Amino acid sequence: MTAIKFLQAFLPVVIYILLIVLLIIGIIIGIRAIETMKKVDKVVDNVNDKVESLNGIFKVVDFTTDRISLITDKVVDGASYLIGNMFKKKKKKKKDYDDEEEED
Repeated sequence: MTAIKFLQAFLPVVIYILLIVLLIIGIIIGIRAIETMKKVDKVVDNVNDKVESLNGIFKVVDFTTDRISLITDKVVDGASYLIGNMFKKKKKKKKDYDDEEEED
């Protein structure tokens, strides 16, 4: 019976000590996590500032690609129009020739 009384007195003390250690470890991990988050925030802010400084260049590139796309679209449209007209004229000439033969 003395062993049971000893365990009843000793185990709660051990559990309390382990809980205190666990609480201290949790506090330390929390503090380190906060410090790490502050460092991450600084890095993110730095990267954000650098990306914002490049926005002007991105706008120029976007404007340039839009203009080049517009020019190439017009050139392709013009070329397709010319090629289409060349084939239409040949078809019309054949129809005119066929019409003349029918009249004779």
